[in-house]
Amino acid sequence: MVEAYRYYVRKAGRRTAGRFFARVDATFQRLAAFPGVGSSYDPDRPALADLRYFPVAKFPNQIVFYKPIPDGIEVDRVLHGARP
Repeated sequence: MVEAYRYYVRKAGRRTAGRFFARVDATFQRLAAFPGVGSSYDPDRPALADLRYFPVAKFPNQIVFYKPIPDGIEVDRVLHGARP
């Protein structure tokens, strides 16, 4: 998240970086309320079998990888879609 924030500060300014963080937070809240909304991830490793993914609102290239848990979600990472 810090890396993405710094990227947006460099490329688009602090206001855009702030909007990015706000959209990530809103996406986390939505996923916590509706954990099934994301797509299932088809991993090569069985340990990642419960992983799901969903794009950040208004920043569709940023993808949230998460696992549903009984009281919400556990965020694994947020990555740009072009990253391996």
